[in-house]
Amino acid sequence: MKLLHTADWHIGQTFYENDRSYEHQKFLEWLTATISEKEIDVLLICGDVFDVSNPAASSVTMFYNFLMKSVKGRPNLQIIIIAGNHDSPARLEAPKPLLESSNITIIGNVEINDKSINYEKIVVPIKNGIGQIKAWCIAMPYLRPGDYPSVANASASYADSIAAIYNEAYAHTLTARQAGEAVIALGHLHTLDAEVSENDRSERLIMGGVEFVPVSVFHDNIVYTALGHIHKAQKIGGKENIRYSGSPLPMSFSEVNYKHQVIYFEIEGEQAKNIQSIEIPITVKLLRVPSVPKLLNEVLHELNQLPEATDMENPPFLEVRVLLDGPEPSLRHQIENVLINKNVRLAKIDVKYPMGNNSEEEVMSYEKLQELQPVNVFNRIYKSRYNNETPEELLSLFNQVSNEISLKDN
Repeated sequence: MKLLHTADWHIGQTFYENDRSYEHQKFLEWLTATISEKEIDVLLICGDVFDVSNPAASSVTMFYNFLMKSVKGRPNLQIIIIAGNHDSPARLEAPKPLLESSNITIIGNVEINDKSINYEKIVVPIKNGIGQIKAWCIAMPYLRPGDYPSVANASASYADSIAAIYNEAYAHTLTARQAGEAVIALGHLHTLDAEVSENDRSERLIMGGVEFVPVSVFHDNIVYTALGHIHKAQKIGGKENIRYSGSPLPMSFSEVNYKHQVIYFEIEGEQAKNIQSIEIPITVKLLRVPSVPKLLNEVLHELNQLPEATDMENPPFLEVRVLLDGPEPSLRHQIENVLINKNVRLAKIDVKYPMGNNSEEEVMSYEKLQELQPVNVFNRIYKSRYNNETPEELLSLFNQVSNEISLKDN
């Protein structure tokens, strides 16, 4: 059996307000072709199919077109999908009755009846082309509060509850599993020590950072654990068979040189083998100019050296990195003027200021605070933010406004 693990598509996401439909469409076309070329038997999608719980009609259409084309190109393909924290469980499961005839299983949430979880729903048999069961999949969606029972006397209630659910799901799987059949697991969660992508705004923490789950929640006899939620592809706990596939598209400019991927692996008997990554081609490049923040005149000079616009439909996204010693109201205007007819799309301006030498914070008494005038506070804020004295012109304007307010109050 040949399987492919992917997650965190975030269809419908924008990149600093730029539409990403083209990138998502190209990824799905590539994935469809890869499924056929590699003769994939099972596709595992580990949550966050959509970027928001109420996706646009165009995003939903893109997703279902992918499902239709992938199954059409590979008729015996089995697809198992779980919901992530960005997905609406009910919306994701809505077409479930129609899709099951195409061997597509969607698990949006767990079902609890009389305080007991219905494990029949989340334990999915994996079958070959002639309908023989070859393995079992614990398809665990993202678990929200109320989706899991509490564990008495637990020191870490969330982690202990998740561990209990996975253990019970594994035990349930053993009641149906026959000798020679492997067990795999899916999850959308944040494991302990997982490395989060730098500056990735969409990879937000869940439950205020108390949701970390140790790798021990996955039974040693689970031959492969396919995870979603963390956007950086990685092995967990140093184990080859417990992995995040990562997101297929870059989520921040820190990923300029990052290789996005899906994970291919095979199941033979009760073993997973030949685990390897398949690199996803990037269709829209990320560009940082300059490579490190520089003074504005140097930045404008480098931007002016960028190539002129071409007929390219989707030019690179650009992050401009500037070092300022004070506020610059016309910054965006100056940058945009230089970029006229350049073959880039301005996505972000990253502004840095010189760091001050004195890192110690001054502690003031209540009496001293009472003596401070508005202009003193203004000067202190300006100094702390820009590591410079307030310019006379700005100080004059502040005093003028402050005097006008005082006159009105009197």
